[in-house]
Amino acid sequence: MLFDAHNHIQDAELAPHLPGVLTELHQMGLTRAVVNGTSEADWDRVTALAEAHSWVLPSYGLHPWYLAERSPHWRERLATLVTTGRAAIGEIGLDRWIEGFDIQDQTEVFTWQLALAARQNLAASIHCLKAWGLLSKILHAQPIPERGFLLHSYGGPLEMVEGFVRRGAYFSFSGHFLNEHKAARREIFRQIPAHRLLVETDASDMPLPSGLVQYRLPETPQNRVLNHPANLLAIYEGLAELRSWTLETLTAQIAENFQRLFGGVV
Repeated sequence: MLFDAHNHIQDAELAPHLPGVLTELHQMGLTRAVVNGTSEADWDRVTALAEAHSWVLPSYGLHPWYLAERSPHWRERLATLVTTGRAAIGEIGLDRWIEGFDIQDQTEVFTWQLALAARQNLAASIHCLKAWGLLSKILHAQPIPERGFLLHSYGGPLEMVEGFVRRGAYFSFSGHFLNEHKAARREIFRQIPAHRLLVETDASDMPLPSGLVQYRLPETPQNRVLNHPANLLAIYEGLAELRSWTLETLTAQIAENFQRLFGGVV
């Protein structure tokens, strides 16, 4: 039983390969995956995947990279999507890494979506780059979903983990952290409390080291390496080794954690 806490298999770059990808996910043993929308442009594709595949948990959010593209009615549309069916909220968040960011606009959009998640008690999947202090301030200042929230592909400091846990955080480990230059990130995940660990592919992003890749996709015309979501098992194996656990122990723990965070909306 393998659970992917965060991916984007609705991405247009995966579309030409999607039939084969879906077959390989079934063969690999995927139990459930959270498929995260990032803008109004891809929410319908997330819905279509959820309607076609029972293992897809749809998640809808406005990502900080795409705020300029939002329509005047994005709030109403998002609220409708998450109140008329089983869903989660995300990918939402804060990002000071991108060029030309407007942190005030990001904060307003993020806090509105987090409040929606809290009202509906829906798990929220949160993106954060170079804004950990602000994120912590917001999470401690306003209601959050009772079931908790996911800090996807957690990139914050170890010192903030305990405070985030007290507020209900889960932390997902990405295969990208298995790259040699991510030793500091791996050390943090060695210390994350076991009951707050999850695993994600973030496919088609965050590729694994080439030597660990079990499923490959052709590069894009722009020479971008695509991460196949069926590499989920390789990420489980890497995290199990990091934690000095058996794969069976990790699998059981992740299944329990996934159900605790997302179970009520599965």
